[in-house]
Amino acid sequence: MDLIHGTRETSKFAPQDFISNMPDNVITNILDRLPLQDAVRTNVLSRNWRFKWTMLSQLVLDYDFFKYLLEIEDISNHAKIISSIFLQLRGAITTCVLSVNNVLDVEDINHWISFLSRNEIKNLTLGTVGSSLLYKLPTHLFSCLGLKHLKLLNCLIHLPTTFHGFPNLLSLELCQIQFEVGKFGEFITRCPVLENLKMGVFYDPERKVKPDEIAKLANVKTLSLCLCIVENMTITSSTTIFELLGNLPQLQELDLDFRDRGVIEGGAKKRFPTAFACLRALKLSRIDLSNGTVLSCVFEIIRQLPNLQTLEIIATSVSNVGPTPAICSPDVDYNTMGPLQLRSVGFIDLKGSENEVCLITCLLGCSPFLKRIGIRPHKSLARDEQLMFDSKLLKLQRAYPVVAINLY
Repeated sequence: MDLIHGTRETSKFAPQDFISNMPDNVITNILDRLPLQDAVRTNVLSRNWRFKWTMLSQLVLDYDFFKYLLEIEDISNHAKIISSIFLQLRGAITTCVLSVNNVLDVEDINHWISFLSRNEIKNLTLGTVGSSLLYKLPTHLFSCLGLKHLKLLNCLIHLPTTFHGFPNLLSLELCQIQFEVGKFGEFITRCPVLENLKMGVFYDPERKVKPDEIAKLANVKTLSLCLCIVENMTITSSTTIFELLGNLPQLQELDLDFRDRGVIEGGAKKRFPTAFACLRALKLSRIDLSNGTVLSCVFEIIRQLPNLQTLEIIATSVSNVGPTPAICSPDVDYNTMGPLQLRSVGFIDLKGSENEVCLITCLLGCSPFLKRIGIRPHKSLARDEQLMFDSKLLKLQRAYPVVAINLY
């Protein structure tokens, strides 16, 4: 009796399986956060868990997943395994990341996209890995009318005649893609609620986006644009930038990549006092601050954004051409330039040049609300160069003690 009683007591106080007793939607939420292979492996935990993974709402078939497959299966079986996963899924797939490689059969990929188009897909990332070839998007993709977020990498985009747009698309990211000539504008106009657009370099450098196609992004709130993909983009001053983007009144965040685009001195300068009243955050990448003309252009851009609060600049050093900007003159009274609304500024890959220090000084002098400046020096700086840069920043910190100047 004692043995039986003891057994009963042990059973009474045995830990409960709280996870298995959770609602199905909570379990699915947990499994969605695991790598796909780990989520599938939960089917061996118990009979109750055998089909839990089939209710996944997110599929991530990325580089890490294919790396795992290579470790356990011959590459010729990869498509069969993925097709088996798709066939066993019972829930609505709302998010999918599919990294295509040159081993997978195009027909298999098209079937998977067709499956997603019938299953309420809302977030899709599609692109190639380990291949320089473009993947031609299947026509099934253009039937995914519920899409809200779309990211395409290394893809060839041919718009079918039946395509009437993505009525719910909020964000679009394009990199190393190729449209048919003149079709980008048509594509954009058929995404009426698009708010976030990121455009990297195109696969064919000769294919460009026309400025009037950029003008069709009237509802965009966040724009990331590589300027080298814009047709006839010769930058002579800040006016060039504002004329390109002047029809985007709702823009709140702007990221401009100056890759392969310098600034040529000359050209009339105009002010655009109310064009970007909503713009709060600006990022300038691959900007050559060693060039005086470029530095002047940067400051002109900043000054014409009346409500800018966050600024990030990623520098590059290409040349040392152009006159020293007027803003670097020791006689300049920054108080006469009008206050900026900046709260936070970040610099990446600075080398401590006079132009760079000049820009930092100018921002400090014109930004009464500035709280912090973060600076990451270029990793190539020698020790003595770093010490000299530190010394310059220390002087600025003493001159403007209310602003935290941090190196990281």
